[in-house]
Amino acid sequence: MDTDADIDSTEFSNYVLDRMRQLEVKNDLLTQQYHKVETEKQDAEDQRLKYEREIRKLQSELNTLKATPQLVGTLVKVLEGGKSIVRSSTGPEFIVGTSQFMKDSDLVPGVQVALNKENLSIISIVPAASDPMVQAMEVIESPDVSYDRIGGLDEQIEVLKGAAEFPLTKPEVFKRIGIDPPKGVLLYGPPGTGKTLLAKAVAARTDATFIRVVGSEFAQKYVGEGARLVRDVFKMARKKAPSILFIDEIDSIGAMRLDDASSGGREVQRTLTQLLSEMDGFDRRGKVCIIAATNRPDMLDPALIRPGRFDRLIEIPMPNNEARVEILRIHTEGMKLADDVDLARLAKLATDHANGAALRAIAMEAGMCAVREEKDAAYHKDFEDAIKHVMDPGGARNRRTESMFA
Repeated sequence: MDTDADIDSTEFSNYVLDRMRQLEVKNDLLTQQYHKVETEKQDAEDQRLKYEREIRKLQSELNTLKATPQLVGTLVKVLEGGKSIVRSSTGPEFIVGTSQFMKDSDLVPGVQVALNKENLSIISIVPAASDPMVQAMEVIESPDVSYDRIGGLDEQIEVLKGAAEFPLTKPEVFKRIGIDPPKGVLLYGPPGTGKTLLAKAVAARTDATFIRVVGSEFAQKYVGEGARLVRDVFKMARKKAPSILFIDEIDSIGAMRLDDASSGGREVQRTLTQLLSEMDGFDRRGKVCIIAATNRPDMLDPALIRPGRFDRLIEIPMPNNEARVEILRIHTEGMKLADDVDLARLAKLATDHANGAALRAIAMEAGMCAVREEKDAAYHKDFEDAIKHVMDPGGARNRRTESMFA
């Protein structure tokens, strides 16, 4: 009997173990299915949120497209009681209200504002657009030019320091004396005498923003574009003050006005009128120094060069013999020269027609002569050949052409 009971007990234990294993397998399967369902549920939730964001984006775009158009105007004056005088883009002026969400500090006369089409109330400020052409005129890096790299212009440098550099670096001196600093400096003289170098040297000596523009860039095709460009350049100069605005070849827009000008000439005259207004208008330019350069001062309009616009007229002459020696020394100090090189003698050979640019070209050409012949240094003969090449380019070109076809 005991044996039968043991057998029944063993079978029951095996049954229980098998049943437990089946339940564990089923539990594992159900757990896996649960995690799968949870994962699918999370994915569905993510998809729902994604679709909701897309719906909100499309709804916002739809509302924008369906929004009432806004008018653009210019703020003329801010009145009391939340009212302002605005000039619309069509010309008339209106007294309008202002949205409660507008900041009082943003409402400055002259800014462009967006107006509600129904009641013409101011609802936002229109950001000022920056002309890429104007932005490209700003020289980001300070010019690497110093006064000691300019030879033979010591007197002109001293005048330029007092007229252009000191108003930016030592404004308290003018305030202490009780005078206004010069508004503008005009550098005039033959080409290649160092006018642009002087302007770059002033910019390098100060922490001012250097804005360089060629006068011909103000001459535009369409009516009013040149005047607008002048306004934008001066606006950028005031915004980035202290700044130096250098106008090279100013005679291209500052020529003397004539009564019988053509349509293109009249547009240039309008641009000149805007330039005169910016230089001596009602608005204060602040810490903005204007330096202009020209090699045709006889062509400039008298209204442009009168005191109050250009207070300093600095002549940059052709270098004399001593100046030519100094310029040659500057341009040859980094070269390896032979013992027979005599800069004083070379300066006399260069004649009075050699300007600073020509003397620099002479030094470079002498170095190229030494390079072509693989010499260990530049000799006096190399400089003599360079002078003939630079000062008589036609003859040198003809000799080279004859040798090529010989």
